[in-house]
Amino acid sequence: MSVKLALLKSGDHVIADIKELISENNIVGYLFRNPHKIAMAESLYLTEDAEDDGSISVSFSPWVLFTNEKEIPVRPEWLVTVVEPVGEIKKMYEEQINGTDSEVSFTEESDSINY
Repeated sequence: MSVKLALLKSGDHVIADIKELISENNIVGYLFRNPHKIAMAESLYLTEDAEDDGSISVSFSPWVLFTNEKEIPVRPEWLVTVVEPVGEIKKMYEEQINGTDSEVSFTEESDSINY
């Protein structure tokens, strides 16, 4: 599995097993297998005493909701970039795909992850 994180022109962050579609030595598209959109939300506190720790909650949802297809072709002009996801996001995605869920939150000040 080659799990990558794609930033699309729409602004969506999509994590998937991404493969290049090549014809005559040119990339003509990408194939996203088990694509999931990443949603991020900052943690909120209801007390005045709590300091903002800058943590971000991360969740996944199927990228295209109303299909049973596991492989979705994407035109190359829709991709801004494709990068390697941080280890914990990749692990969380693989757990989601394999049927075990976990919850992770990031702290903005560092790359550390709070469970």
